[in-house]
Amino acid sequence: MVGGLHHVALRVADLERSRAFYAELLGLPELRRHDDENGELRALWLDLGGGDAGPILMLERALRGVGPARGSGHVLALRVERLESVESALATAGVEIVDRTSYTLFVRDPDGHRVGLSVFDTRTVR
Repeated sequence: MVGGLHHVALRVADLERSRAFYAELLGLPELRRHDDENGELRALWLDLGGGDAGPILMLERALRGVGPARGSGHVLALRVERLESVESALATAGVEIVDRTSYTLFVRDPDGHRVGLSVFDTRTVR
């Protein structure tokens, strides 16, 4: 029944700050901006890859449904080509690597969400 990842929604405190992290630093293309009823930016949607029906990262000022008021205990893991080039870009931007494995670098986004940047080939587990 499940056909893959549809979207990941993260509540963020500052949409433009988070856009800078995900779109400018990590290179995710912006797909759409959503305004609220007052014309203020409510959400940014970014392309996580995978073609026309690929997954989307939704950066939201507020999330729907019940849950904690801030942050999350989840990790958003994104596929990258080379750890060395990502590590260099993070260092240049002043983003601390908080943990690592031989395949994945872990950082925090501006709202404290854990973000994994991984070269692990998931096809090897299928």
